[in-house]
Amino acid sequence: MKLHSEGRQFVNISCMLAAIIILLINLFFPIQTCFHFIIYIIIAFSLFMIIYFFRIPRRNFIQKENALLSSADGKVVVIEKVYEKEFFKNERIQISVFMSLANAHINWVPCTGTIIYKKYHPGKYFIASHPKSSELNEHMSVVIRDKQNNELLIRQIAGSVAKRIVCYAEEGKIMEQCSELGFIKFGSRVDIFLPLNADVKVNLGQKVKGGIDVIAILNK
Repeated sequence: MKLHSEGRQFVNISCMLAAIIILLINLFFPIQTCFHFIIYIIIAFSLFMIIYFFRIPRRNFIQKENALLSSADGKVVVIEKVYEKEFFKNERIQISVFMSLANAHINWVPCTGTIIYKKYHPGKYFIASHPKSSELNEHMSVVIRDKQNNELLIRQIAGSVAKRIVCYAEEGKIMEQCSELGFIKFGSRVDIFLPLNADVKVNLGQKVKGGIDVIAILNK
């Protein structure tokens, strides 16, 4: 299992804490009992889950022209027409993917294009599946313009557990489809706002894989 660079600090700190806990337990309770065995299992499981959360999934990425790939692993929780008031200030199709703690939390670029806008918004930490989390929670907004001049907004949203959003996009930078857009640490969500003429290819409740599954086809 390959570890993402964003997780190295978390894993190192967790290993140090685990070692300290084991040392203290054996210092104050030197006789091995079932209590020790249970603690060891809890520590081992906790370390495994942290490493699993920060894993880099094995993927065979294939770029698909005019196709918009999912930016995240998870479940589609929103497909609706909304008024996007931050950048476009017009109606857009919103597709939202909710990431549970079991999902990989890397975010991928859905289509090749130029980053024309990036803005961080501080905010609250409602559960990421909450309808208002897109606007009220801490989030990072990125707009990408593809080769056909289609523009779409990608919004990385922190959840009730997530406390840090990492975004590698920079204005003026050209990013390739399936390259890493960023990382959201712990439970979170990604919204994508598409042109109204986009042909949506997913359904509510559908599970998708980032950089693999097509969520929409963009018209030329």
